[in-house]
Amino acid sequence: MRVKGALLVGGTSSDAGKSLVVAGLCRLLARQGIRVAPFKAQNMSNNSVVTLDGGEIGRAQALQAYACGLEPSTRFNPVLLKPGSDRRSHVVVRGRPAGDVGARDYHRRRSDLAAIVADELSSLRNDFDVVICEGAGSVAEINLRATDIANMGLAQAAGMPVILVTDIDRGGSLAHLFGTTAVLDADDQRLIAGFVINKFRGDPSILAPGLHRLRELTGRRTLGVLPFRSDLWIDAEDSLAVPVGRRVGPPDARRVGPPGTGSTGDVSARLIVAAIRLPRVSNTTDVEALACEPGVDVTWVDDPGSVLAADLAVLPGTRATVSDLAWLRERGIDGALAARARRGLPVLGICGGFQMLGTRIDDPVESCVGPVDGLGLLDVAFAFDDDKILRQVTGTAAGHSIGGYEIHHGRVASCGDPGWITDAVHGDEGAVRGSVRGTHWHGLMASDGFRRDFLRTVADEAGKRAFTVATDTVVDRIRTAQVDLIADLLEAHLDMTALAAIVERGPDPDLPVIAHRLS
Repeated sequence: MRVKGALLVGGTSSDAGKSLVVAGLCRLLARQGIRVAPFKAQNMSNNSVVTLDGGEIGRAQALQAYACGLEPSTRFNPVLLKPGSDRRSHVVVRGRPAGDVGARDYHRRRSDLAAIVADELSSLRNDFDVVICEGAGSVAEINLRATDIANMGLAQAAGMPVILVTDIDRGGSLAHLFGTTAVLDADDQRLIAGFVINKFRGDPSILAPGLHRLRELTGRRTLGVLPFRSDLWIDAEDSLAVPVGRRVGPPDARRVGPPGTGSTGDVSARLIVAAIRLPRVSNTTDVEALACEPGVDVTWVDDPGSVLAADLAVLPGTRATVSDLAWLRERGIDGALAARARRGLPVLGICGGFQMLGTRIDDPVESCVGPVDGLGLLDVAFAFDDDKILRQVTGTAAGHSIGGYEIHHGRVASCGDPGWITDAVHGDEGAVRGSVRGTHWHGLMASDGFRRDFLRTVADEAGKRAFTVATDTVVDRIRTAQVDLIADLLEAHLDMTALAAIVERGPDPDLPVIAHRLS
């Protein structure tokens, strides 16, 4: 199949499945030899990665680039908003920090950002056969339509058709699809070319009359119904995807471990990992890499009891180190971490989590509250700088070659503990004191040999003598299998011929308008 054009995958809500569908379409088209690229004009997420040129983009676009067989590039996500509070966000433009803004401030910058977005998308359309764009949130956020650069505003400016994705597992999807379409103005409605149902359970024949009636009401067909798959798992981007109590990772990693580890019920042979769900949690790459291991159960938690009871406690990155440290203390989790350190139980801090474990944090950049005491579990003091460190890194640790990336304002001001990693360029990185370890590196746990040795150490320190780490878990292979699974799912359940025709043809001006039905 040969096709040329662009498509916007919009949603009826956040976490409807837009990122998944874009990744699957990218993989599917790439497997057919089509030069395809992903694009998200504006992303709001604290989960990001560093590109080869030292820029920063959302993790979903990095995964989608991976699905295309491409390296992450700032071209794929020109505007990234990283919330630091409920009212203000850090702005990243073309991969580089561009200040902090509130909602009203951001709207005033809309024209400049719209021009940047249009330029990047036009460039991609010149360089690739197909560009699959991902919308943001819901396309029906009509209160934001006048300043929209990511949904219908982008589709109108670029002359792209739109398909709507909805999560039927939440309920109300047929009404969501009708209402989302109907609430748009006439020009925007004519861009809505079809619908996709995501996460359907049960008998498709029971759903069929609803889809038939939806087509009668809207004049648009449903291009496919994607079944719910318990074995489908991709890295989390949206905070909605990491609720407290949720187990992380592919289901088969939790079912049984390698020979000798026993079943899920054999707790003595399994490692229990408590990942602390900070309010502004960010860049959870390592949490997901740990969860790929058979015999390792990783769960998001926010209470001291779960932190204290686990074999390993992980304090992940955050977009708001000082305020999340205060939250940690309010909940009593600081006491649980201190108790773990006294008992010699493993604690891992990553980026913002590493900074919390230190003795002092002087942050005039993000929190602007002056120096605050850290947890004091590592003899490291941190000072924040306006210039943000954005870089991919390589090095060695425990005899293994490792890699990762750094995204942070905080610098090590002083360190009295041994380093944990040897950075190939910058020397000692991180710190170790007894069973407490910390690093600014993200992605460390995706280095397979290092991760296995780390888990063996965790098992020893936690007294889990029956745990045996798998010898064949390869995180990159698992991610590859996941994007291929998504592509297979779309190939089996989407009308790709109809979708290709939509991409090739572009917007259809003859599509009916249904907003008048509401008057």
